[in-house]
Amino acid sequence: MTGPRPPRPRARAARALTRPPRLREGDRVRLVAPCSPVPAAQLDTAVEVLRGWGLEVELAPHVRDRHPLLPYLAGTDRDRAADLQEAWCDPDVRAVFCARGGDGAHRMLDLLDFDEMRLAEPKALIGFSDITALHEAFAVELGMATVHGPVVGTRYFVGDEAAQRELHTTLFAPEQRLVLNSPGAHALVPGRAEGVTFGGNLSLLNNGLATPHSRLSAAGGILILEDVNEDAARIDRMLTHLLRTGWMDGVAGVALGTWTDCPPDLGVIAELMRDRLGPLGVPVLWGLEFGHCAAQLTVPLGVPAALDSENGSLVLSVPGLE
Repeated sequence: MTGPRPPRPRARAARALTRPPRLREGDRVRLVAPCSPVPAAQLDTAVEVLRGWGLEVELAPHVRDRHPLLPYLAGTDRDRAADLQEAWCDPDVRAVFCARGGDGAHRMLDLLDFDEMRLAEPKALIGFSDITALHEAFAVELGMATVHGPVVGTRYFVGDEAAQRELHTTLFAPEQRLVLNSPGAHALVPGRAEGVTFGGNLSLLNNGLATPHSRLSAAGGILILEDVNEDAARIDRMLTHLLRTGWMDGVAGVALGTWTDCPPDLGVIAELMRDRLGPLGVPVLWGLEFGHCAAQLTVPLGVPAALDSENGSLVLSVPGLE
């Protein structure tokens, strides 16, 4: 710690944020469970993989907990929040890995002491899906760039060597992962735009609208979106809600990830995206492979980037980590 930091301006629209330092062998990291319970065997395997990267791995005190009454939560809201805050504020911890998404991140946001967390040195927060709520809160309240990547205590990391390589490179050698693309990625709306990366899971962004710790506007941003187990009608309602509130006004471009198990089929989902997002008049890229999929791309959030939908790429202007 180098002394108290002044409060950061609240990130109510997309802007470039403070990037955390990259990881190095010997760094201490901590695994937390801010959402749903973590499968024990996958958690143990994740620890071994991270140790194989040369990291000193710690488990938060409540990472294996289950809520006594609500089985979809990994322990009580207060314990989950305490684990996250203690990990973030520990000066010896260099990164915080979320072990699972699922449910529950929004429930414990109001229990975090962001005034205290602003005093901590920058470090990486890694996760996706329900962790979108934390990505938004850390941007708004801490001015901190974060990492949209695998939750390590799940099949999206354990046993997925491609996803592991993606995450490792982003965390240890981020200058090697400036160009993000996928086979088959193509334009729903052609064009090129520049902005700051943000977003994540559509459901979480929609649920967080107009709540504390969520940004008021997508203005200036390259919005990344993905989801799982949502049918076309529900996706339509969520997108329409974001559009009608004015939240999408001024967005620079949209990069769409995977829509796993979203019926009736991906063709309908793509047409829905063209219908809802096309009138914005900004580039929309379809098929960037981040989200609930094998070999998912790791996407740094809070960094300036250029979206070129015709070339099927999202190119970071700076590495996601320092």
